[in-house]
Amino acid sequence: MKTLTTIGQLKDAVGQSVWIGCWLNGKRSSGKIQFLQLRDGTGYVQGVVVKSEAAEDVWDAAKELTQESSLYVKGVVREEPRSQSGFELTVEGIEVIQISHDYPITPKEHGVDFLMDRRHLWLRAPKQRAILVVRAEIIRSIQQFFDERNFTLVDPPVLTPSSCEGTTNLFHTKYFDEDAYLTQSGQLYMEAAAMALGKVYSFGPTFRAEKSKTRRHLIEFWMIEPEMAFVDHEENLRVQEQFVSFVVQNVLKNCRKELETIGRDVSKLEAVQAPFPRITYDEAIAYLQKQGHEIRWGEDFGAPHETAIAEMYDRPVFITHYPTSFKAFYMKPDPNRPEVVLCADMIAPEGYGEIIGGSQRIDDPELLAERFAEHELSTEAYQWYLDLRKYGTVPHSGFGLGLERTVAWICGLDHVRETIPFPRMLYRLYP
Repeated sequence: MKTLTTIGQLKDAVGQSVWIGCWLNGKRSSGKIQFLQLRDGTGYVQGVVVKSEAAEDVWDAAKELTQESSLYVKGVVREEPRSQSGFELTVEGIEVIQISHDYPITPKEHGVDFLMDRRHLWLRAPKQRAILVVRAEIIRSIQQFFDERNFTLVDPPVLTPSSCEGTTNLFHTKYFDEDAYLTQSGQLYMEAAAMALGKVYSFGPTFRAEKSKTRRHLIEFWMIEPEMAFVDHEENLRVQEQFVSFVVQNVLKNCRKELETIGRDVSKLEAVQAPFPRITYDEAIAYLQKQGHEIRWGEDFGAPHETAIAEMYDRPVFITHYPTSFKAFYMKPDPNRPEVVLCADMIAPEGYGEIIGGSQRIDDPELLAERFAEHELSTEAYQWYLDLRKYGTVPHSGFGLGLERTVAWICGLDHVRETIPFPRMLYRLYP
């Protein structure tokens, strides 16, 4: 087997003759020179085949290549400032692995449904590859942020006996002879873990059986859900803004080329530095009414409302202290004003909506029992959750960040479907 160098490693091999394993992304010819656009997953490089210098079999092999053909290429690495990678290969040898015939995705425009049906191939496109690289950097940065701050990664179950937020938007299945559901959040289990480990986070798939077709929704998506013992509402907000700032700045530092490929205006991201502005629900309602929106106190915000509020700022904004009436049962009421809770939604700029929801949790066992009764929740299924307040209750807080919405915002994408390798949406389970 050949010793291969990756395109990403070419900077360390200038002047050397190397082999790379790759695919042909595209090709053009000036008659006596063939320019091969090569990719290997780590990047792109141009291979130059000069007829007067290359062996006849190398020239003929290059002529035979078609889009997405796979091959080994031997070449001398040259610096080339005009190239996107900064380097190019003077091709000395070609070994064809497979000639690809009738590759369906061509440089011409294709419809979204056509591309989604061929998602397994569309991933190879430069923009789609760049999005996945940025997604991977976001994931790495998330884990780095929490690991460096002594959070412990804990994995909650995917199958749950019920839902404390209602089962109407959950996928039902059978767990032998019992009813079970695919999880829509690992939060309650993270609260149990926080009582053992102090600061924890989960990172895993969640499911919502919402029949929604909006550009912000997926059926299967990934959530990051930290929980922190002995942390109040204010400290919770500080962690969130530091967290999002850290992730965005890491992407700017490590994925400039990918953001350029996607066409992202990075100046929009450079402004994302903590602290973030805050506005109360009361203030938001007053602002929206002044702007002509028909909304009353006690109603939740929709996408147009969130966008209108976000447009006031150049970075994410917290909307805090929502009415108790439509927020989750576990959120702690404001001691000075129990009709609102100690919570916040983080709204991303540029119309991307909520990327984080969080709150201080109820730590009073009697109040939590009352909330269970008010919401008609199953104490049998979640007696263990009530036990957390019975045995050593403490003030604690947490939040959840939706990975795909965050990727969409950071990349500046129109639709969340491009943020995950194989999206699951209403009426789409293939490929």
